[in-house]
Amino acid sequence: MLDLEGVTLIADYFVIATGESERQLRAMSRDLEARLKEEWRIAPLSIEGTAAAGWILLDYGSVVVHLFSPRQRERYNLEEFWSDARTVVRIA
Repeated sequence: MLDLEGVTLIADYFVIATGESERQLRAMSRDLEARLKEEWRIAPLSIEGTAAAGWILLDYGSVVVHLFSPRQRERYNLEEFWSDARTVVRIA
């Protein structure tokens, strides 16, 4: 999770995660969306990408969730691109 406050106006936080397969990416996206709707009563403002493409973006306004295949995560390299952001949590 990257803290983008003071770095950009796009969002306050980026959550970046990797799924090892299309099935896992799809499950991660669906589970996250369902849990946030059930527990916090919030829905994404928009959803972009697909599991088949290797990336899914769930935009919750101040928090943007990026789900990547390993290949696409390496390609986009958001941690490097947003290197001015503070890392809040990193789970290896």
